[in-house]
Amino acid sequence: MTANHTRLRGTRSGLYEDLLDSDWASVRKVLEQADILVIKYSVTDKLAFQQVRNGYAPRLRPLLRHWGVPVILVAIGARLNDEGPPCTCPLCASDWSSCVPHSEGLQLSRDLGATYLELPSLNHVFVGRYFGSVLEYFMIQCLKHKAKERPEKRRGNKVNDLRPPHLEQPARLPPIRVEESSFSQDMQWLLERGVQFADVAFYAGESGKELGWAHAAVLCAVSPYFRQLLLGPKTRERPQSRCVCRERDGGPPSLLSTWDGGIIDDMPRSEGHLTGRLSRLVVKDPLLCMCLWETLMFIYRGAWEWEHLQEALEEKLKSSLAVSQLMERIRSLIGKERGPRDTPSARAAQLGPQTLVNLFNSPLYSDVIFMVQGSVLPAHRAVLVARCDVMAAMFSGKYAEARSRVVPIHGVSSDTFLSFLEYLYTDSCCPSSVMQAMAVLVCAEMYQVKRLQHLCEVCVCAYLQSMPSRELASTGISVVRLLRRAKCHNAEQLYIWLLHFIANNYLIFSHKPDFLELSDEEREQVERLRWPSRGYLQELSEYQQRRRKLRKSRCIVM
Repeated sequence: MTANHTRLRGTRSGLYEDLLDSDWASVRKVLEQADILVIKYSVTDKLAFQQVRNGYAPRLRPLLRHWGVPVILVAIGARLNDEGPPCTCPLCASDWSSCVPHSEGLQLSRDLGATYLELPSLNHVFVGRYFGSVLEYFMIQCLKHKAKERPEKRRGNKVNDLRPPHLEQPARLPPIRVEESSFSQDMQWLLERGVQFADVAFYAGESGKELGWAHAAVLCAVSPYFRQLLLGPKTRERPQSRCVCRERDGGPPSLLSTWDGGIIDDMPRSEGHLTGRLSRLVVKDPLLCMCLWETLMFIYRGAWEWEHLQEALEEKLKSSLAVSQLMERIRSLIGKERGPRDTPSARAAQLGPQTLVNLFNSPLYSDVIFMVQGSVLPAHRAVLVARCDVMAAMFSGKYAEARSRVVPIHGVSSDTFLSFLEYLYTDSCCPSSVMQAMAVLVCAEMYQVKRLQHLCEVCVCAYLQSMPSRELASTGISVVRLLRRAKCHNAEQLYIWLLHFIANNYLIFSHKPDFLELSDEEREQVERLRWPSRGYLQELSEYQQRRRKLRKSRCIVM
C-alpha cells in the first residue's frame, strides 16, 4: 500500500495503507512527522485487523501518549442505518466470522485513544460528509495547540520556522555624580574664620573675659532661645546695669544674659566692611562657659550631631554627671527635648541643612539687599561668604559690594537668583521645569557653585527621562539646544548624558529640524550609540519580507 501524507496550512496527517507490508522502523519514522494519524481498515479483512490490533497497537500506544497526536480510526465497508449504528441482525451479520464486528473496532479505538468512524465506502459523499468534517476539526485543534506551545514544538528543524530579530535593550544612560554636601563644613568655617562678619560677642559671667564671637543670624535661625534673647522686647521699662542682666522669659535659668542694650561695633574690621550693631552676651552657666566653643560648633553644624557633641564634652569635662547636665541645658537652648524617637536619623531629618531655612528671604538680621529685576531680596553676608567663594571675594575685598548695602544683580531673573539663594541657605534646589533648572545651572556656573550645578543637571535629566515618548516628540523643548547650553556652561556630565539620551531616542529626535544643528563629531557619536541600531532595522526588514512571502504560501501535498 502507499502511504499518503497531506500538509494543510502547516498540519500533516498520515494515512497508512498496507501497514502490514511495512517494517516498524519505517512506520515509526513516518509517525514522527505526522500531526494527525488516520488508521483505516476494511471490515471484510478480519485477519489484517487482528494483526494491527495485536502487533502494532501495543507499539503505538506509548508513542501516542508521549507525542499527543490525535488519532482517527476509520472502518471501511460498514453498513449504516438511517438512524446511525450498523445493523447487527443475523441476516446482515451472516459473514460475521470473516468480518470485523463493530464492537471490536470500537474497543481498538478506545485502546488507542482514537476517534472511531465507520464509512460504507470511500466515495466523495461519505468522505465529505463524515470524514472531512472530523479531520478538519482535529486540524484546527492541532493548529491551536501548536500556536500556544510554539517554543516547545516537537520538531525543531522546520524550514519555515521564522524568528524575529532580537532587539537589545538601549544603553544605560551615564550617571550624574553630585558631590557630598559641604554645608556643615562651610558653617564650621564661618565660625572659625568668619569673625569679620560676626556681630555677637560672648563674655564669661564671673571674670568678664571674652570667650568668642558668633553671628546673630545663625544663632537666631537655630535656637529660639537666642532669637528671644537677642531680639528681645522693643522697649524696656527701665535701663539695666552690667550686673543685672536680662534673661529669657520662661527659658533655662542662669544660662545667658545680655548687657545693657546694643553697643556700637568696635571690633577690628577689614577695610570697607560696614559697622553695625554688636550684641554682647554674658555666659552665666559655668559648664556652658567652659564648653562654649563646642556648643557653638554644634549649633553652626546644624544642631543634630548629638553624639559628636557628647564625645567632645566628655573629653573636656571628664565627668559624666556634668556632661549629662550640660547636654540637657543645650537641649533647652536649642528648644529640642529628648523624646522616644530621638534617633540620629530622625534628628538629621528634622534639622541638618534646614536650620537656616528661617533666614532665607527674611529681613531678620539682614545686612545686604539684592536688587534683581525690581525685586528686593534680603540676605546675610555671613551665610553668603561661607557658602560661595565668589560671594566671599565680592564682600571681603575692595569691591563696591563690600561697602554697599544694596547690590544690583544683572543678567539673571529674580526667580533664578532666588532659587540660587535658596540653595545657599538650605543646601537644596527644586526647579519647577527644565528651563528653570537650566537657568539656575547657568547662575551656579557664574558664581562657581559646583554642587548646585550638578544638582541642576540631575533635575534636567529627571524631567526629560520622565517624559513619555509621545510628549517627548511633541514638546517645544529643544534637547539639542540644551546640549549646546550645557557645553557652553561647562556642564560636562549633562552634555554627555544628553548625547546618550538623543541616541536612545534616535527615532524621535532624528526627525526634528534641530537635529541638523549637531556637529559632525556629535552626530557621529549619536549614530554609533543609536537605538535601535541600523543592523537591527535591516534584520527586521528582512524578517518582515520573509513573513509576507510565507503568508502567500498555499497547501503543500507530499
